Amino acid sequence: MIRKLKKEKRYGYLSRIFRGIGSLVTGLGVTFSEFFTRKTTETYPENRDTLVMFDRFRGTLVMPHDEAGKNKCIACGLCAATCPNDTIRVETETVTDEESGKKKKTLVKYEYNLGSCLFCQLCVNVCPSDAIRFGTAFEHAVYTKEKLVKTLNEV
Repeated sequence: MIRKLKKEKRYGYLSRIFRGIGSLVTGLGVTFSEFFTRKTTETYPENRDTLVMFDRFRGTLVMPHDEAGKNKCIACGLCAATCPNDTIRVETETVTDEESGKKKKTLVKYEYNLGSCLFCQLCVNVCPSDAIRFGTAFEHAVYTKEKLVKTLNEV
């Protein structure tokens, strides 16, 4: 009876070794077959001229300007209020209109910190005048954090 158990243990041990080797050979076969197949990835620095990002890509926040250099921002501050990281800082001033005598907010400075942006698009969705949107620029590598702070209302 004891000899019978020893034979089963040896057989179980050896069968596990052979199954492990078989599994290893299967994995290596898949690896070698993928090694020799043609690659479908793009080589990024070489295709920089022809690379086009899709429209829904969120690269960086931009504020489009018209031909006269004016933007659509009404300085409401909703974008800064909804930003979860305080990425956007809006500086405004109140100007009195000479003709009607009404007070109106004008945009002085619109700062955007790209380094702390989550790219959640909450600021774009809440903007009532569609003054900001995400562009498709994606190369943002810099050596200092100060270069990631952008002033968007300047042309």
